[in-house]
Amino acid sequence: MPRRQYEFRVSGRLSELAQQAVGDFSEVRILVAPPETIIYSAVTDQAQLHGILANLENLGLQIVSVQRIPDETD
Repeated sequence: MPRRQYEFRVSGRLSELAQQAVGDFSEVRILVAPPETIIYSAVTDQAQLHGILANLENLGLQIVSVQRIPDETD
């Protein structure tokens, strides 16, 4: 199954603990872009996407937006 890159934007700045928890996702890159934090992650299927969203919500993060980043084949 192809891996797609997604961008998750959450409100505010992540604490160290939240960054570590988010870092447990596979291939994650975190970028602070006030007033938001942008999290980039590879996703293989819908179940993994929903799992990431659930984890972000469980951390108490307010999700601002989620979008798939087009790759060269799109």
